[in-house]
Amino acid sequence: MNRTLWRSAAALLTTGLSVVAFSGTAVARPADTLVTDRSQQAARTFWTPDRMRAAAPMDAPRVAVPPTHQVAAGAPSAVAPTVIPQSGGPWTGAGNIVKTAGRVFFTYQGRTASCSGNAVTSANKSTVITAGHCVKLDGAFHTNWVFAPAYNNGTTPYGTWSARALQATPQWVASENISYDIGAAVVSTLNGAYLTDVVGAQGIAFNQAKQQNMYAFGYPAAAPYDGTRLIYCSGKAFNEFLGTGDLGLTCNMTGGASGGPWFLQFNESAGTGLLNSVNSFKYSFSNTWMFGPYFGADAANLYNAAQNA
Repeated sequence: MNRTLWRSAAALLTTGLSVVAFSGTAVARPADTLVTDRSQQAARTFWTPDRMRAAAPMDAPRVAVPPTHQVAAGAPSAVAPTVIPQSGGPWTGAGNIVKTAGRVFFTYQGRTASCSGNAVTSANKSTVITAGHCVKLDGAFHTNWVFAPAYNNGTTPYGTWSARALQATPQWVASENISYDIGAAVVSTLNGAYLTDVVGAQGIAFNQAKQQNMYAFGYPAAAPYDGTRLIYCSGKAFNEFLGTGDLGLTCNMTGGASGGPWFLQFNESAGTGLLNSVNSFKYSFSNTWMFGPYFGADAANLYNAAQNA
């Protein structure tokens, strides 16, 4: 299911292109798809607790390393950072993160699937940030898209919020370019209330320095995880080492964690931080590292379009 992702990432890596979208130059308006009121109601009805439990995790895309890089570098490990593998662990703390983070559910090519996402501060009080492939993949936007904040083993204590609009960066919409794997959803009110009035919101930041300490969260649902709990990893981010311009973090979260938030300046006791990337992809040669897109000008443009929708 990740053939298009592999192709787009391989093209970047093979040609040695660097990402320059965060240079401050003009960027295109993010493309989106609008969801009718009837479809939103149908999505809320569609996602029963049993369907949520049975939803297949959307894999964190596995990107193959082109032979040209393997020859030039000797092996991927010759250019990869030296780190000690660590496992993601259950988040046992409290704070805002337990409410702002949640599972994302949708229909992809006729199959029920899941990702992760997070509510952010926004003018419309209704914006969720996730990965691009969690709103659109293989040329089409997903359907039956809902956000379940604080999901816990089949329960949705703060309700199921259906998307009225799905958006992604222009580069993701046009060619599913792995360096711009960022998506956003604008959800409708639920029982007359706005999302962030109910669950709170995390801050968001753009054009920040790389190689900072970060926390990553998500709801991995592929083994050894099962999607029932919020999982996190933390550590110092490193620069992706084969040319995509992404950020890397030592983390073995699996499919279903895609779209989960990465935070700068995360306060463990308060459970708050500045969202600055999302779980995006892994390389085919290692489970050790998770990679996420750099939040530059195009990410900011997407966020502004979503919060004003």
